[in-house]
Amino acid sequence: MKKSILRITLVAVLCITCNQAFSQTTNISVIDSAATIEPKLKFGCGFGLNFLGGTNITLSPNLRYAISDKFNLGAGIQGSYTSIKDVQKTTTFGANIITEYIPTRKFTTLLEFAQLKVNNTRETPTGEVKDDFWESALFVGAGFNINNKITIGAKYNVLYDDDESVYTSPIIPFVNISF
Repeated sequence: MKKSILRITLVAVLCITCNQAFSQTTNISVIDSAATIEPKLKFGCGFGLNFLGGTNITLSPNLRYAISDKFNLGAGIQGSYTSIKDVQKTTTFGANIITEYIPTRKFTTLLEFAQLKVNNTRETPTGEVKDDFWESALFVGAGFNINNKITIGAKYNVLYDDDESVYTSPIIPFVNISF
């Protein structure tokens, strides 16, 4: 009796297995094409805060064009306020050119050139000294992408000069939000 139950169970398992092994199934999935196509033109707004050695607040709206899935090219305007307590206050306004390389969906690298008009007021023992000049900045940076809308990272100013730069530090953290 035990042998017949074992044989029936074995035959049933083989039939089920063979049926699954030799049957053909076709899975058809419909992809919503509107959901998978990323827009070629994106508006973004970057902002940065830096409190190393002072205060630096930057706002930089930009427009970027996706050349491919991996490369973006864009331009924008940039404004910032920098303050070192009882030493100087600086406002800047200018334009920037941005290139982005996105090796993976979660990681972005960037190269950014900015040309800025600087208005600087320094406190000296003899009073305030005002300067107006142009400054160039070349940033190399990287950031983590959060759901393809937000990038959080840091950029390094290759042209930073401790004695003459408008920036308080060569490293500037940033957040860029894209629409």
